[in-house]
Amino acid sequence: MSNSEHTSKQFDADLEGIRSRVLQMGGLVETQIVAAIDGMSSGSEELISRVIDAERRVNNSEKEIDDAIVHVVARRQPAASDLRMIMGVSKIVTDLERIGDEAEKIARMARQIYGRGALSIPRSIDVRQTGHKASMMLRRVLDAMARLDTAEAEKIIAEDKLIDTEFRAIVRQLITFMMEDPRTISTALDIVWIAKAIERVGDHAKNIAEQVIYIVHGTDVRHAGSATASAGENT
Repeated sequence: MSNSEHTSKQFDADLEGIRSRVLQMGGLVETQIVAAIDGMSSGSEELISRVIDAERRVNNSEKEIDDAIVHVVARRQPAASDLRMIMGVSKIVTDLERIGDEAEKIARMARQIYGRGALSIPRSIDVRQTGHKASMMLRRVLDAMARLDTAEAEKIIAEDKLIDTEFRAIVRQLITFMMEDPRTISTALDIVWIAKAIERVGDHAKNIAEQVIYIVHGTDVRHAGSATASAGENT
């Protein structure tokens, strides 16, 4: 085996190692957001604590992957297509870390609500359903990343609008709830923050989907929509 062949195979192994670690981090974050939604619904202190405790692991994963990316770029001098993969993965890792932040926020808000002695949470069913949709978006986009499936990535980008619409509906309902019974204001405001965190999870899943398209086609669709992504297939 020539030195160039050895270097190429080592580079491919390095890239695959980074990709595997990103998917592992994604799995951890997905578990975290699901537990946060379930903890909000049930008031389970065990689930809430598990989410908050996982934040350090998520942050450590981000740092380790960032270090691995720097190492690969410094040692392997990647070609343009490989550099695209590395840049896309680096941005995906940032979005995953921020989803972890949102999960922790949901857990802390839930702890605050139940610590206040709230026996019922206004619009909890709507918030839970929207949360499950957002977590499913995350699961699907991680699968799209693993398979470099741009068609699925485009679907996820389009579906983010549904999460945004549901968030606005929840806020309108909560405003009405607070106006009808001012005693619920503190709890209702916490629910607004939880709903906003869920909406941000959808945004980050959409961002990851956009990076999948960038990795495959080299097309930046962050401000262009799916039509541009499709056009990238012909370039």
